[in-house]
Amino acid sequence: MHFIRADARHWKPTRDMVLRCRFFAAFPPCDHLAVSGARWFAGKGLHKLSQSVELFAIAAEWAEFFEVPYMIENPVSTISTYWRKPDHTFDPWQFTAWASNDNYSKKTCLWTGGGFVMPAVNAMCQAIDTKRVLNAPRNADRANVRSVTPIGFMRALYAANFAHKLAA
Repeated sequence: MHFIRADARHWKPTRDMVLRCRFFAAFPPCDHLAVSGARWFAGKGLHKLSQSVELFAIAAEWAEFFEVPYMIENPVSTISTYWRKPDHTFDPWQFTAWASNDNYSKKTCLWTGGGFVMPAVNAMCQAIDTKRVLNAPRNADRANVRSVTPIGFMRALYAANFAHKLAA
């Protein structure tokens, strides 16, 4: 697995990265796109919006460029208006068989392609916390806590897209 944390506007993959890539996942910033923050859109201005749309567009371009299964993850956002509806949505609790602590709701959207396989829902939780993300402590870690990608979903994603290939 190769993680790249870079400004996508100035990053170019090496030839080796392109040849070795088997899956592409992008998590563009949602700060100025998520509908949960719509009440603050006007105060943020058009430049913040255009930068966020640009980063999402670059993620979509890179996803297609690599010609492998891909996903671009964002919460419910205005991208559905500017570009297209997501291919899939999920809540973390739907994958609690893979990680029992993911027993909370947070509708997440995925724009996918290249042969991406959406994992089947595999929920094992009894109580779903509908306020965990909303009530995250207001401290320096709040943004990270609210934006983390659920581990249960990622484990299910790996199993759906790669486990059968490794067994062969």
